Amino acid sequence: MQITFAKQPSAGTGAFAVGMTEDGGLLPAAEKADRMTEGALTRARKVAGFTGKAGEILEIFAPTGTKRSRLLIVGLGKTADFGSPQSERIAAAVLGRFKGGADRELTFAVDRPRGARLNEAELAAHLALGALLKSYTFDKYRTRKDGEKPIALNKVTLTTSDPSAAKAAWAPLEAEAKGVFLARDLVNEPANVLGPDEFVSRIKALSKHGVKIEVLGEKEMKRLGMGALLGVGQGSKRESKLLVLRWNGAKKHKEAPLAFVGKGLCFDSGGLSLKSGAGMMDMKGDMAGAAAVTGAILALALRKAPIDAVAVAGLTENMPGGGAQRPDDVVKTMSGQTVEVLNTDAEGRLVLADALWYAQDRFKPRFMVDLATLTGAIVVALGTEHAGLFANDDTLADRLIAAGKATGETMWRMPLSPAYDKLLKSKIADMKNVAGRGAGSITAAQFLQRFAGKTPWAHIDIAGVAYPEGGEANPLAPDWATGWGVRLLDRLAADVEG
Repeated sequence: MQITFAKQPSAGTGAFAVGMTEDGGLLPAAEKADRMTEGALTRARKVAGFTGKAGEILEIFAPTGTKRSRLLIVGLGKTADFGSPQSERIAAAVLGRFKGGADRELTFAVDRPRGARLNEAELAAHLALGALLKSYTFDKYRTRKDGEKPIALNKVTLTTSDPSAAKAAWAPLEAEAKGVFLARDLVNEPANVLGPDEFVSRIKALSKHGVKIEVLGEKEMKRLGMGALLGVGQGSKRESKLLVLRWNGAKKHKEAPLAFVGKGLCFDSGGLSLKSGAGMMDMKGDMAGAAAVTGAILALALRKAPIDAVAVAGLTENMPGGGAQRPDDVVKTMSGQTVEVLNTDAEGRLVLADALWYAQDRFKPRFMVDLATLTGAIVVALGTEHAGLFANDDTLADRLIAAGKATGETMWRMPLSPAYDKLLKSKIADMKNVAGRGAGSITAAQFLQRFAGKTPWAHIDIAGVAYPEGGEANPLAPDWATGWGVRLLDRLAADVEG
């Protein structure tokens, strides 16, 4: 979908959207449209009881006094609440009104409510971002188009007093959106198409944007002692990979890089601790963490971020083949620590154990953040609105929470405590990989913390937000995969770029 910025709306026949706040009434463009249509907007909102609450939309089709196909009055909510996440969701709600139909163009009048937290250029850019993210589709495998109709628009124009400033504000957000789309595409692909090899193959295209790519196969990982990651994949016919992406954007490279680590289970059957049929559905998305850190590196590269960053993704499959890992096996991690594997379906923490150790040992990062669809327990605790955040460093946790609020990718910090370590005690190894029903997300994070070394580290459990059922929890994502985490990490990097 094409995004453009203009000073004045064209004299076209497409749809036209104007705003109204809950506490300030019609904004200037809406007042002008009301006069042009001889008070049609005022009459319609009175009849409908339209108050301007955030996300409310009132449509007038073929209004008199204009050639526009329809006018939309868009509720912006209370002025004090009107920031970037709300503006993006409002734009997405507007786009949702254009599934099917004849309209191909929409003009959105950008009126900044007095007292809003964004300036006009920022507002235009974030409205554009919300529209673009909502326009995403993944229909490459459909041979018939008789299902749910996609959004029909192919062009959105945002009118603003300073189009050049809006374009400047839009540039880094457009890069971010491309990173999100890459992550969504990877997560949406079926597992028979996207295994570790295919994941790596697709990511090679990032090299044209200046990203340095390294791939470690099983021989290299075996030499490094990555027994935990390799143990997970030994039941699959597909070879496990460790993908390393490096963006070196800093001018002098004086600072240590940021490190992002992603869980990349291209499919998770549970291994010999086999999941139920229902539990195995959607497990093609168990690589959403790897997809997110990959999309974040693309976003950094596209906007030429002046910072050094590395992403490490452990890519494998957890399958119940004849050579599969067994319950009660003991594996040795790259760190030298040993793990008793009591449940082969608690495999993500094993993959991350070696990926985290490799990242902190090789790159000595400023800080390290891992993303993983790790536990069902976090969905029970937080549902699909927040990801779970665990951290060994308060400054890093605070930065992540601030970045989450700015992007709408919100988290709730959960506890870490030595008191939980006793639950991981093994009878024959340094630790076991499961600790019972209680505090499942916390004990998983406690396990991972043992592989962060002395590096400031945060773990984000994205099991509830990466692909929420029906996608309704994330209004910016019309399809299953959300690409959650790309925007968070890009904003985190921007906040520490200096």
